[in-house]
Formats: sequence, structure tokens, C-alpha cells
Amino acid sequence: MPTQNKHTLSAKVWIEHKGNPLIGRGGAEILKNIEKSNSISKAAVTLNMSYRYVWNYIQKIEKAIGEPIVETYKGGKAGGGGAKLTDLGRSLLAEYTQLENHMKKVLSTPNNYYEGATLKGKLSKIEKENSITKVTIKLNQQPTSITMTIPKEIFEKLNLKVSDEVEAVIRQTEVKIEKYSPFTL
Repeated sequence: MPTQNKHTLSAKVWIEHKGNPLIGRGGAEILKNIEKSNSISKAAVTLNMSYRYVWNYIQKIEKAIGEPIVETYKGGKAGGGGAKLTDLGRSLLAEYTQLENHMKKVLSTPNNYYEGATLKGKLSKIEKENSITKVTIKLNQQPTSITMTIPKEIFEKLNLKVSDEVEAVIRQTEVKIEKYSPFTL
């Protein structure tokens, strides 16, 4: 039996749009605080960020996806303006939160620490580069995809194609991908 380690497993997750990072933990915190405070400036203060940084971050996301994620409104003579998340903004925050919670659960399960956690899904994208292949898997029963890189030689041996059912096994130091078969013992 392995000895107790003094370290913990951790993973960074993010949502991508057209292959580019869209929102990660920091962006989720921004959206969560805007939703909580109904204010971009209060969210920025809470997170020890400048208003300009938070505003630019929101604008970057909106430009990338072509839709607003935050709706702002002006107040009257006494002020009172504010901001709230649009349906899309709430959806992005919920999806990110669900993904992050799922990964925390996977990484905190004792068996997963040594044996690996298995995520099943459908291969949705293959990008061949020099010596690596980048594959994206749409996870079953999750509104989420994961992207990973694998050596070109291994990818070719697996004979994978888009729409194949696959399993991604996340271990302490690696992620392994293999073709899924419900008949595998």
C-alpha cells in the first residue's frame, strides 16, 4: 500500500471557445462577484482588481463569443447604477462551476488518486501538430469537453477518429486515452 503523501492533486480547468481559453477560475470569480454584488466596481474591489481590468476582461469574453455576458444599467440622479449577468453569463458561470466541482471530486476520491479516474465521452476534435496530436473529448452527461495532447505515435496506434467513444483516465501524473468499448472487461 502506498504511503500517505504530503501533497494534494490539483488541476486547472477552463472553458474554451473556438480553441481559445474563455473563462477559468479568475473569470468565474469575477462573474460570481458581479452576480453577488450587482456591480462591476464592487466585484473589482472585493477581488482586489482594478475596475479597468475587470471591465476589459468582460469585454474580451464578449468580443470572443459575440454576445454580452454582463448587462449594465445607469441609475438616476442619486446614482444607483449596476450590473447583472445575462443568461449567457449565468450559463458560463454555472458550466465552469460544474466542471471545477467535478474535477475536485475526481481528484479527491482516494481510489482515483492511485488508480485513476475515468471520464467517458465522444471524440469531438482532432488537431495534428508536429510530434503531438491534440484531442478534444465531449464528456458524456456533462456540458463539458476536455482537451489533451498525446504523442503522435500513440495517437496513430489507437486508430481514433472523430465521433469514436473514448475513455480518458486521469492519473496522478498522466492522462491516458483509449478507444471505449462496452465489452471491455
